[in-house]
Amino acid sequence: PCDLFTFYGAFQGRLLVTEGIIDNPNDASIVLHGYAPDRDPEAPSMLIRRQPQGLYCEVGDFFIDPSKGVDRAVITHAHADHARRGSRHYLCASPCEALLKIRLGKTKTIESIPYGEKRNIHGVEVSFHPAGHILGSSQVRLEYKGEIWCVSGDYKLQKDPTCTPFEPVQSHHFISECTFGAPIYQWPDPQGQWDRLKRWWHRNQQAGLNSLIRGYSLGKAQRILHACQESSGPILLHPSVEEFLPSYQIEGVSFPPFQTLSETSLKAHDGKMLVIAPPSAHLSFISKRPSSWEMIGASGWLMVTHPHRKKHQPTGLVISDHADWPGLLEAIKASQAHTIHLVHGNGNWLAQLLLKEGKQVVCHQTSSQKVA
Repeated sequence: PCDLFTFYGAFQGRLLVTEGIIDNPNDASIVLHGYAPDRDPEAPSMLIRRQPQGLYCEVGDFFIDPSKGVDRAVITHAHADHARRGSRHYLCASPCEALLKIRLGKTKTIESIPYGEKRNIHGVEVSFHPAGHILGSSQVRLEYKGEIWCVSGDYKLQKDPTCTPFEPVQSHHFISECTFGAPIYQWPDPQGQWDRLKRWWHRNQQAGLNSLIRGYSLGKAQRILHACQESSGPILLHPSVEEFLPSYQIEGVSFPPFQTLSETSLKAHDGKMLVIAPPSAHLSFISKRPSSWEMIGASGWLMVTHPHRKKHQPTGLVISDHADWPGLLEAIKASQAHTIHLVHGNGNWLAQLLLKEGKQVVCHQTSSQKVA
C-alpha cells in the first residue's frame, strides 16, 4: 500500500477531498487524467509511486532519495535527509558526487553523470537538471514511452552564486517540494540580508563581542562564507563546514580567508571574530563565556519574526535554500505539468490555487524534514 495522503481533485466544479490508503495507485484513475496526446497508452498510469522506502519507479526498479537502504538509489542532492547510507548503488549529478562521497563514504558505489545527460535504466530515460538548492542539487527527469515525470527534490529560484541556477523542466507530472508553501513566505533580496550580517558583525566588533551565525554545514554555511568576501575580520569555520569547501572550490566557487575553529584560533581573535557553525554543533566556549557572544541564525522560518528579540538585535537572516511562495508558483508554471504532486510540507494553499487553474493535485502527507 502507498502511504497516507490527501488527494485534491476537481469534480463538476467542486473540491473533492479524500484521505486514505490506496492499495493500487493504478486504480486511482481520477487522480491522473488528461495526459499529453503523445503519451503511449501502454505506459503505466503511475510511473512513480510511494513506497515505505520513498519514491519508487517500478519500471526502472530504482528509488529516488530513499529513506532506507535499497538496491539502486537516485539522489537529488547530498543533504542527509535525501542521501542516506545503506543502498548498494547510487546515481547522482556530477557536481554532487564529491559531496556524496563525504556524506556516505568513499567506499560506496557512486556513479555520476553531467547535467542533461541521459542514462537508460531498464527502459526509463533518467537525467539530472539543476535545482538551485545547493551545490550539485538536481531535479530528476524520467521519461518512459512518451510520459515525462520530474522529481524536484529541494529547489530554489533565488540567485545563489554557490550553485548552478534552477532550470525549468517540462513534464506531464511534476513532484514538487512545498516546504514554504504559504503566501507569507516571500524572500527579501539576499544582498540586503548579507549587508545586515556585515553591519551586525561590525557593531559587535566595536563592542568587543564575538559573533556566531549558525547555518547548515552544507549549502547554507557556504553561502554565508561566500557573502563575507569583502568583510574585514577573522572568520572561523566549524570543521563540519570546512570539509565541504574543496568540492565548492573545484566547481569555481571562491571564499574569503578563514581559519579552522579551535581553541587556538578562538584565543587569537577574541572580540573580533565571526564563527560559522551548524545549528547542531555543541559549542562549549559559548556556555563558558556567554556574555562575550552575540548569536543569530539564517533561515526562511525567520520570515515570521519573534516578538521577544532584543532591541537592535536581529532574530537572524531571512536566507533559505528552498523556494518561497512566488518561486514555487513560477517553477510549477514553468513545468507545464498537468498533474502536480506536493511533498515535504503543507500543500493546502498551493492545492487550492492550482485547482482553480485546472490542475490535478496530489498532496502527499509526509513527516516534517529538517529544512531551512
